[in-house]
Amino acid sequence: MTARGSENEASKYIACASIVPNCPFEATATTEEELLQMVAAHAAHDHGIREVTPELAAQVKAAIQDRQNG
Repeated sequence: MTARGSENEASKYIACASIVPNCPFEATATTEEELLQMVAAHAAHDHGIREVTPELAAQVKAAIQDRQNG
């Protein structure tokens, strides 16, 4: 499963599998804030996570990558 926001020159990318092994979810967004909203919705829907702990938030932020679109 892949979620995509509007794409620009540069974007933010995350693969859930870097946090939850074998999860196929990936998302790309133009801003970190937009990406975090997608991740939060995915975490709630697919993993049943309703409350993000500071530790989980740190893991998610560490897994975000910058991508160049072209």
